Formats: sequence, C-alpha cells, structure tokens
Amino acid sequence: MPVSSLTLVERIARVLAGRAISSNAEGDDPSAGPNVDEEWQNYVEDALAILRTMREPDPVMASAGDSDMWERMVEAALSVERAAGG
Repeated sequence: MPVSSLTLVERIARVLAGRAISSNAEGDDPSAGPNVDEEWQNYVEDALAILRTMREPDPVMASAGDSDMWERMVEAALSVERAAGG
C-alpha cells in the first residue's frame, strides 16, 4: 500500500484549497497548483473539522474492517497536527 509523505490534514486542506481555487472545481484559476501551494494552510481548520467528524466510522465502514483501528489512525493524524501546533 502506498504511503503519502504529506500528513492527512495537509492532503485534505490541499483538496479544499484546490476546490476553492481551481477552475476544475469551484474556482477560476486554470493553473491552480502554485496557488494551492500558497493557500492550503488557510484550509487547515476546515480539514481538522472534517477529520474530527471522521473519527467514528459509520455502520458500513465498521462492517468493512476494524473500527478501533480506524479511530486510532484518525486520532494519530490529529495528534500529528496538535504536535505541530495546529
């Protein structure tokens, strides 16, 4: 399984920034990459809110795997951000 070099919070924040900035989504920038690189940090709080919501799996997720492991993984992602001062 591939492992990202970016934190989960950063990846979520980058997606949110991309959606807001890129003309491929809700924005108007046809080449949004550099702007996303500059702006993603403005979306960290939104990313954290999303991740906090994901701590508890829904019934379909719980039936697919280990709910306790899922919660530990999400908590680990949140703790990285807390340690970084987020």
